[in-house]
Amino acid sequence: MTLWRWLVLTFLTGASALSASVQAFSTDDERNSMEVFETARPSVVFVTNQQLARDPYSFDLITVPRGSGTGFVWDSKGYIVTNFHVVEGARQITITLQDQSNWPAEVVGLAPERDIAVLRIKAPEDRLKPLPLGDSANLRVGRKVLAIGNPFGLDATLTTGVVSALGREITSPNQRKITNVIQTDAAINPGNSGGPLLNSQGELIGVNTMIYSPSGASAGIGFAIPVNTVKEVVPELIKHGRLVRPVLGIAVAPEQWARQIGVEGVPILRVEPNSPAAAAGLEGAKRNAWGQITLGDVIVAIGDTPTTNDDQLLSALEKYKPGDQVNVSVVRSGKLITRSLRLAAPRQHSS
Repeated sequence: MTLWRWLVLTFLTGASALSASVQAFSTDDERNSMEVFETARPSVVFVTNQQLARDPYSFDLITVPRGSGTGFVWDSKGYIVTNFHVVEGARQITITLQDQSNWPAEVVGLAPERDIAVLRIKAPEDRLKPLPLGDSANLRVGRKVLAIGNPFGLDATLTTGVVSALGREITSPNQRKITNVIQTDAAINPGNSGGPLLNSQGELIGVNTMIYSPSGASAGIGFAIPVNTVKEVVPELIKHGRLVRPVLGIAVAPEQWARQIGVEGVPILRVEPNSPAAAAGLEGAKRNAWGQITLGDVIVAIGDTPTTNDDQLLSALEKYKPGDQVNVSVVRSGKLITRSLRLAAPRQHSS
């Protein structure tokens, strides 16, 4: 046997032994984590956000990096899902696939009230691998979860944990409440935002969106928007570019004014002519003979959903579509009355 052949056989034997040793010492849970990561990794992308700034020396407008985050491939048409706050205010967005190819992205739709954004790149289908979608309604506290992202700008990184709690509530970038949020102890750090939260089958169950931490780094409390919410939002953003919420045809009074006068509910400031609210006989605020504003109808429920503030009113309306018939409960002169009306498609300056 030649020396070269002996060296090759020795190397192959050692490599085989090392591989067998790794397999022998890995647990079922470890193997599952490795398999999910390797399968899902090609679907995860790096999102770079750039904005315009003025050069302090030349005073010319230049493009500068603003931040980065994570996203994932939604389908083979090139749609990418990430967080709204990752791309907020972006002048230019670049998507980096796992093969390290860079693609300019266009913004297709934004939903700041859900912290979701849909982008699109013109990459070949063979480079786009969508993630399978799970069902967040089946989640239970204690279930294993895996988060893939680009923390601190690093390449695809895996962290694991469990579902710590369900039904949490967080505040969106436009100060709306996002409900039914998943809480996890899987480490989520800056740069993980917009990345996928997966179950042990490698299915998408949430979009990592934020952490709760005084230091800004992971403290074991991370939040993800549930996939069932994402499945409702993304098709609407692709079709309309925004969330389409049906309207009553009213203008509501400022929340501060409602609090000052001690009203629990949403006071109607004005009813638009030829609107669903007008057809149902709802009344806005009026001025009396002395020029003082007198309270009109105060909306306290849409269907079975209480509405104690503007955010709850908007969230209640988002459960319906234009054309749906709903009951609106209002307080008028101290009496509770209910009116049925058919919701309309949105128009500017309507609520």
